[in-house]
Amino acid sequence: MKRFLKHLLVVVSLVAGSPILLFAQKETAGKDFTSRLREKVLNKVDALQPVVFKGGEHGKYPWKNAIVTTTFWIGESPSSNNPVPNHASSWDKQWARNYGGFDNPNPSRRRGYIPVNFVPRQNPFYVALPYNDIMRGGTKPEAARVIPWYREAFERNGKSTCKGRWLAIRKAGRVCYAQWEDCGPFRTDHWEYVFGSERPRRNLNQGAGLDVSPAVRDYLGMAGTDVTDWKFVDFDEVPRGPWSLYGDNNTFVQNQRKSANVVVRNSSGVAQLFRE
Repeated sequence: MKRFLKHLLVVVSLVAGSPILLFAQKETAGKDFTSRLREKVLNKVDALQPVVFKGGEHGKYPWKNAIVTTTFWIGESPSSNNPVPNHASSWDKQWARNYGGFDNPNPSRRRGYIPVNFVPRQNPFYVALPYNDIMRGGTKPEAARVIPWYREAFERNGKSTCKGRWLAIRKAGRVCYAQWEDCGPFRTDHWEYVFGSERPRRNLNQGAGLDVSPAVRDYLGMAGTDVTDWKFVDFDEVPRGPWSLYGDNNTFVQNQRKSANVVVRNSSGVAQLFRE
């Protein structure tokens, strides 16, 4: 009997120390840790005093009216009124490469809101606002308090909850929709304007508070520097339009790809991908 128990203990020890079991234990522990960390951060968010946002005009986000609006583009070189080149964005070091090239603003070099020489791999309807929720690889302390959708969008420290957010931009009764993909003009810290009620602060571009892409400019019939109104919108408020056609970062395109892919397992249990 003692010999049997001794052999049983050896078998149990070998199984408990097997690489497969240890891997499973580590993987489970890793997932549990990530889940606990996310919950810990969100619990801290609940304890903060939030900024109060008042809805307005057909939605929970108010229009910001009469904002000086300038045009910028991916691949833009630095100039006196644009000291930072746009080959990279605040959230994408390879922005121009990931977009697919130079988003030429020259109307003669564009057709159908995109450059004539390539189809962009990201949404050509993009904007910049003067706030960045990320600093030195981590999430800014005030982000949880000032960003109205922070709790629902937060995934992990250091990942932006602003990148890709949808805006409506209005000029003379015409409304265009675009995604927030960079920070500026000039500032990356003015949350009191972006999410609050302050006006844009003075800068070299006549106090501009919004940068828009050539596609937005062309859809609205803007001059290079103009005046528009804008507001945040939830994705379910965004109608289809030329802003829904292109881009790996485009919510419309992402949803379409998800619905078009159907995974079916054959009789051997092997997953196969079919297109609807």
